Amino acid sequence: MGNKETIEQTEKYVTKTYGRYPVAFVKGAGARLTDADGEEYLDFLAGIAVCNLGHSHPRIVEAIKQQADNLIHTSNLFHIGPQAELAELLVDNSFADRVFFCNSGAEANEAAIKLVRKFFSDKGQERFQIISMEQSFHGRTMAAMAATGQDKVHKGFKPLLEKFVYVPFGSVDAVREAIGETTAAVLIEPIQGEGGVNMPPVEYMMELRALCDEKGVLLIFDEVQTGAGRTGKLFAYEHYGIEPDVMTLAKGLAGGVPIGAMLATEEVAATFGPGSHGSTFGGNFLSSAAGVAAVRTILEDGVLENCVKVGEYLTGKLNELKADYDFITEVRGKGLIMGMAMTIKGADIVSECLEKGLIINCAAETVLRFLPPLIITEADVDEMIGILRPVLDEYKSPETS
Repeated sequence: MGNKETIEQTEKYVTKTYGRYPVAFVKGAGARLTDADGEEYLDFLAGIAVCNLGHSHPRIVEAIKQQADNLIHTSNLFHIGPQAELAELLVDNSFADRVFFCNSGAEANEAAIKLVRKFFSDKGQERFQIISMEQSFHGRTMAAMAATGQDKVHKGFKPLLEKFVYVPFGSVDAVREAIGETTAAVLIEPIQGEGGVNMPPVEYMMELRALCDEKGVLLIFDEVQTGAGRTGKLFAYEHYGIEPDVMTLAKGLAGGVPIGAMLATEEVAATFGPGSHGSTFGGNFLSSAAGVAAVRTILEDGVLENCVKVGEYLTGKLNELKADYDFITEVRGKGLIMGMAMTIKGADIVSECLEKGLIINCAAETVLRFLPPLIITEADVDEMIGILRPVLDEYKSPETS
C-alpha cells in the first residue's frame, strides 16, 4: 500500500485522537525514514525523543530478534531475566535503588503519584497534594493529566483528580507558598519539552531540592523526554548537581519499543509491596531486552559524547538562524533537545519542512522543537539547516528581506 491507501484505512477505522500528517512510513535507518511512496526524509524528531539511537539500530534489532525467538511474555508472577538486568543497569547508573516497570511515560507518572501518596499514608501522614509546574506535561491518563499544568489538556475531562496545584516554572518562592501540611511531592520536568523546551536555572533546581528537604516533601523528576541520554548525560538531573527521590522514564529507554519505568530510593520504594501496584506487560521480556541493548549502547558506544558534540554544533547553527531572522527570539535546550522560540506560529513551517523531506516539530505553538536521534552527525545538521532556511525565508518581513 502507498501513503494514500494507508491514510484512507486509518481515517476509516482508527479513532481520530491525532492530527496526523499525510505520510505513512514503512522503513527507517539511522536518521532517515522512507514513506510508503518511496520518499526519504531526514528525521529531527525521532518519534518524539523515542528513537534515540536512530531507526532500527542493529543492536536493538538483534536484541528483539533473539528475545522473540526465545520467549516474548510470561507475566510478572515470575522472574524475568532481561527485566532484572535492565533494572540493575538503571540502578547502577543513577541515584535509585529500585525500579518499577510499565509501558509508557504516563503509566510511570501514575506509578510515581501512587507511590508518594502511599509512602506518606504508610507513615500515618495525610499528605497527598502534588505540586507541579505550569506548562508541564506528564501524560494523558487521569492522574497524569491532572498533574499536567496546561488547560488545553484538561478541556472536556473535568472534574480532574483532586489535590494537584500548579505553580510557575522557575519560581522557588511559588513552590514555597504552595507547600502545605498535605503536600506530598513536587513533580517537575528538568527541561519542559511539550511546554516549549523551557530551561530552568541550575540555582532554581538546587534550591528546589533544598526546599523539599526542608519541608519533608519528596521530589519527583519526570525524565520521560529528557532521560536515556537526550541531554548529553544519561539523565538530565546530573546537570544540576542534585538527585530526586523518584524519577520517571519512558520514550528512548528501549530504542522504540514501548516501555516505562519509575525509579526510586530504597526508603521510598519500600512502600510498594505485593498488590500495591502492577502492570501486566510492564518489563516484559521483549521490551526489557530492547531496553538493555539501548542503555548499553548509549553508555558504551560514544552516544553521549556525540550528543554533546553535535548538540553544541546544532545550537550554533540555530543561533545563526536567530541572527538572520527577526521573528526568532531565543534558542534554548541541552544536548539534543533544542527549541527555537519565535514570534510567529510554527505549524505551517513544520508542514512545509515535511513537504521538503525534513521532520521537525512545534511545541507550545511558537517553538520549533528539534529532537533528532543522538547518533546524528554535523553533516545531518547542515542538511537540516539547508532545508529549514529557505522555508524561514518565506516568513521574513519585507523590510529585512
